[in-house]
Order: sequence, then structure tokens, then C-alpha cells
Amino acid sequence: MPQDPLFWGVMAVAVTILGLSKGGFAGIGMVSTPLVALVIDPITAVGLMLPIMLVQDGVAIWLYRQSFDASLLKVLIPGGALGVGLAYLLASSVPPYTVKAVLGVISVSFALWQLAQARRGRPLVALRARGAADAALGVAAGAASGFTSAIAHAGPPPFQVYVMPRGLTKEVYVGTSVMFFACVNLMKLPSFGALGLFSAESLKVSAVFIPLAVVASWAGARLVRVVNPDTFRTLITLILLGIGCVLLAQAGVEAFS
Repeated sequence: MPQDPLFWGVMAVAVTILGLSKGGFAGIGMVSTPLVALVIDPITAVGLMLPIMLVQDGVAIWLYRQSFDASLLKVLIPGGALGVGLAYLLASSVPPYTVKAVLGVISVSFALWQLAQARRGRPLVALRARGAADAALGVAAGAASGFTSAIAHAGPPPFQVYVMPRGLTKEVYVGTSVMFFACVNLMKLPSFGALGLFSAESLKVSAVFIPLAVVASWAGARLVRVVNPDTFRTLITLILLGIGCVLLAQAGVEAFS
């Protein structure tokens, strides 16, 4: 197991943030993998986080088992499978610094999008149509979410753009997000295994954080009722923006060294 105290501290913070996201602060979990990628290579970071996320998914599914929109999941999940497949093709054919650069771009783009959205008080783009066209948009949004989720566990932006205009209650919105990303995370298992991201050592490290993951998910479901989620989300978004910039700088140094 790694001996660096910085690694263990960063992992603890990342798992806590991810748990809060699963518990109800939807979207903030995107900061977790970029945060870990600051101290280890991004591919390893993605592999370490997935087993923890699967455990947190189990807790979140139980918490929101009666609050989700099945009709949205029917169009998002097939797209998610397509996106995960495309992400595997990318990750298996490019060097690590390219993945880090992609992760940095996703992080910065999402942070800026979230800040602009908060400033305007509504989604910047509303992906909505009728009939077959709306289903096609749902598949496209699912594919984009699946791709960014598989690269960086960072799937919320396309999901949010498609789902937020639906006017769902907070509980149904969070529950739909939980169900969709739980499915996407399960879809990642074969490709992550093919990339060699699961080793005995990495699984041991992930297992160490599972108790914290469960507690953080439970705490998120409680805290979302008393903490202003918009203020908390803005703080996390600013942190994500800084992390994304650092990742881009690191990728540039590695590419030209």
C-alpha cells in the first residue's frame, strides 16, 4: 500500500466529497477524481475510486429507491453504455498525460459552466424536444455523461443539462441521478478490468475507505436537508476550477518533458 501521508489525506477528502454527492449534493462528486489525480496518475485514480463508488451507489440506491424517473432512465442508460465504450477506446490508446489533459479540460469546463449557471439562476442550455427527437437528445446526453464519467467519474454536466429542465422535485432529480450513475458505474467494470486498473493492492486501498464512503453517503442525505446546497456547491466548484488548472499545467509539463 502507498506510504505517502498526502495520498491518504487526499483520498479521505475525495471519498468524503463523493459520499456527500451520492447522499444528495448532486454534482460535487466530480471534484473527487481530479483531486486524487493531483497526487497519482489519473488512470490509477479512476481505478481506485470505482470500487468505492459502487459501495456508495448501493447506499444511495437504498436511500432513493422510491424517488426516480424511470422514463428518463430508459433513454439515458443506453447512451451511457455507448459513452463508456468510447471512453475505453480513448484510454486504451493514448498516454497518461493525455488523459490528465482531458480530465483538466472537463474539470475547468464543468466548473465554469456551474458558475455561470449559478450566476444566471437557471440552466444555460435546455436540451428538450418532443417525441423521437427528445429520446435522441436523451441518448446523446447519456453518451456524453457515460464518456466523461468513465474518463474522470465526471458525468453530471450532460446529465444536468438534459434532466434539469424537466422540473423534477429535488428528491426525484437526485434519485434519477443516483440510478443512472449506478448503472454507468457497473458498465465501467469490464473496460476498467481490460485496462488493468484492478489489482490486489488497489482493491486493498479502496477497501480501506469503504467505511468512510458509507458514512459520508449517509451524512450527505442528512446534511442536504439543513445546509444550503447552492453555497456548498459553489465552494466545491471553485475548488474544482483550481484543480482543473493544475491538472492542465501538469499535463503540459509531462507532454513536453
